[in-house]
Amino acid sequence: MSGASRFALLVTALLGVGVASAQEHSHQHETPPASRATTTGPTQSELEHVAPDPPSGEMPDMPYKTMAELMTMDDTAAFGKVLFDQLDWRDAQGADVLAWDVHAYYGTDSSKLWVRTEGEYASAASHEARAELLWDRIFSRWWSSQVGIRHDFGEGPSRDWVAVGVQGLAPYFFEIEAAAYLGEAGRTAARFKVEYELLFTQRLILQPELELNAYGKDDPENRIMSGFSDAQLALRLRYEVRREIAPYIGVAWVRRLGKTADLARASGKDPSELQALAGIRFWF
Repeated sequence: MSGASRFALLVTALLGVGVASAQEHSHQHETPPASRATTTGPTQSELEHVAPDPPSGEMPDMPYKTMAELMTMDDTAAFGKVLFDQLDWRDAQGADVLAWDVHAYYGTDSSKLWVRTEGEYASAASHEARAELLWDRIFSRWWSSQVGIRHDFGEGPSRDWVAVGVQGLAPYFFEIEAAAYLGEAGRTAARFKVEYELLFTQRLILQPELELNAYGKDDPENRIMSGFSDAQLALRLRYEVRREIAPYIGVAWVRRLGKTADLARASGKDPSELQALAGIRFWF
């Protein structure tokens, strides 16, 4: 056999071996039809039996809550507070006077039971005060109505009243209290109070206050006459050591009005008085 024939035979043999090796390699890496079907994902039947993953942060056995449910606030929980809004020592016509204005309430965001007391005490022979028990009900975002009873006591005869009023936050953050009273023997009265807080800092606060009272009938036994009876303008500068405790200093101008002022003059008293004061405001 010639050299050319042997070379041709060797090339043919090498080509045959290469083709056989390639076919064997292809068969080893080819995925069977059944295997290919299992790698394309679960079937529809399988998907129907797969439970969805729970929302992030929840335990698997906890029910899913919508965002609206999570954002809903509980306004039915009852809570309470006692506020000594004013506890003053005053220098009134050379005498030491203790004055107070205390509020307490208990209830929900929409309805509360209020107890209020306000008055002055100089001695056993010189004091006057009032106490109110009120049911408070919100009727708008910033305002609530109040109905209840009021009891006045002091040097003269005590008086009882039915009370109806409103309180709330007026534009520019003025705090308003307004009430009308109906008493025994056809007596009537009205009270108006407005406060404002001017913040120099988050702790140093200047608080002006105006209070005005009026009565429908003469009550000389309690040194009160019909018409506008008295007005008080006070200015307090307080410093909140903590939000719950704030000592203050200030001044108060007290003025009797109309026939009540005439009655004070007749008894030898000055109807107008400027008082220095110091005190503490606290709540719990």
